[in-house]
Amino acid sequence: MTTPRALLVAADRHGAYPTLGEALRDAPDGAVITVAAGVYAETFELIGRELTLQAAEGADVVLDGAGGDWPVLRVRGGSLTLHGIRVTGGAGIQVEDAEFTAERCAVSDAAGTAIGVRGSRRFLLNRCKVSGAHQGIVVENSSGRIETTTVEGVSGDGIVIARGADPEITNSTVSDCGHRGVYVYQYGKPVIEGCELTRLGGDGVAVADRGSPVIRRTTVCDTRGHGIVFGAGCAGLVEDCRLDNTAEPAVLVAAGATPTVVEAIGPAKAAERGLEALLADLDAMVGLPAVKAEVRAVVDEIQVDEWRRGAGLAVGTVSHHLIFAGAPGTGKTTVARTYGHLLKELGVLSRGQFREVSRRDLVGQYIGHTAEKTSVVFEEAKGGVLFIDEAYTLSRRAGSGDFGQEAIDTLVKLMEDHRDEVAVIVAGYTDEMGDFLDANPGLASRFAKTIEFEDYTPDELLRIILRMVGAGDYRLDDDAQPLLLAHFARIAAGPNFGNARDARRVFEGVRKAQAQRLRLLGRKPDVDELRALTTSDVLDVVG
Repeated sequence: MTTPRALLVAADRHGAYPTLGEALRDAPDGAVITVAAGVYAETFELIGRELTLQAAEGADVVLDGAGGDWPVLRVRGGSLTLHGIRVTGGAGIQVEDAEFTAERCAVSDAAGTAIGVRGSRRFLLNRCKVSGAHQGIVVENSSGRIETTTVEGVSGDGIVIARGADPEITNSTVSDCGHRGVYVYQYGKPVIEGCELTRLGGDGVAVADRGSPVIRRTTVCDTRGHGIVFGAGCAGLVEDCRLDNTAEPAVLVAAGATPTVVEAIGPAKAAERGLEALLADLDAMVGLPAVKAEVRAVVDEIQVDEWRRGAGLAVGTVSHHLIFAGAPGTGKTTVARTYGHLLKELGVLSRGQFREVSRRDLVGQYIGHTAEKTSVVFEEAKGGVLFIDEAYTLSRRAGSGDFGQEAIDTLVKLMEDHRDEVAVIVAGYTDEMGDFLDANPGLASRFAKTIEFEDYTPDELLRIILRMVGAGDYRLDDDAQPLLLAHFARIAAGPNFGNARDARRVFEGVRKAQAQRLRLLGRKPDVDELRALTTSDVLDVVG
């Protein structure tokens, strides 16, 4: 295998490229361009290129298109992967007929649509944040995933799915939008699962023009419009959703619409079964027996304390802050989100919302800036969970300043002053989290306990893929399952093992292999062929 060409962009470093434009000019297909911290007032149109742009470790990299009304990044054909890049101003990121991946990226203050994906066979938005645009994310005629992503503060619709697009939108939050949370139309058929849609000027989910979404385990609350609306001629599924403080009826089905609505519950019924339903969701996760037991123990302790308080008995001070230790892809984010919901149901937290941040959201660029940024993030998280992923990066020195330490010191004080208003969960590799806790003498005492997330076994990863197959309305050949087990057993010992993320990558790769195979048939495939993921599709991915 040929090692990808590596290029470095750093304006103040000899031997590096001073601008992104110069690096892109010389980069061959497949190149990985690492960008040092800084603001780059550059915009690009990439046609048929295959590239990766990534921020250097701990670096705040901003592509600034302020003052322009054209995209900061326009991608046509080929593939582009972004890691840790912030895009501000201009017309955001626009992708056409290309494969696209953005992980831990942010797009803000865009004119029009912040992120537009059109005609993409495969795209992934993972742990991204969109804010301050007219439309948040628009997906047309594309397949892919939007996961653990936040859309907030846009003047129009948060997410728009159109022209037959069928992405999966999971564990994501849409809030503070001027119009609808998610708008599905023109035969769009997304899967919306485990999401939160809140504080919206219109409907939570609006379905029109033959749209057919699947909406599962999603919360819609505090909307000026209805929770979920199906227009005439639309279909879909609403299952185990919570609808609270919306216009009545919470689910509006127009004449001629044919959705299936199962357990779309309003606030009264949610109060009756919310706790047990959330614990059932936790139990339904693949694997993690020790994690489930620890979370249930925390819930039991809180519930007993509430009973004691009601009986006039003494109750000790209990911290709701937790440490989640373990490798990536082991379910830490999903469990943290569920923990927030559990605390809300128990009356510990007022809202139970989920705010995920990383180093770049907390650490500033000059003395005093970090304390301000950290305090603002903490304020936004009040009433819910503040989830700090890869928290150990805060204890690493970056350059001549130690602003990560300033963030830690600020958090320690805020966690004590507001311990009953926020649940702070810090997450990361087990060994590195020890260094993080040593960064401030009072830090370790702020957390109630450490919960260890073990790697998934090959059998558990196979179960995860089989769930993805079922949720996507596919069918996997029985003969393919031993191939997947062998693949997971082979990669589990590797240094870059990604647990459930690797399972997701394999599943997406198998879907892509099926699509390429079906396009070569020379005819329209039938329903069985469209559902079938064959052994040959799996072999194309795992060898």
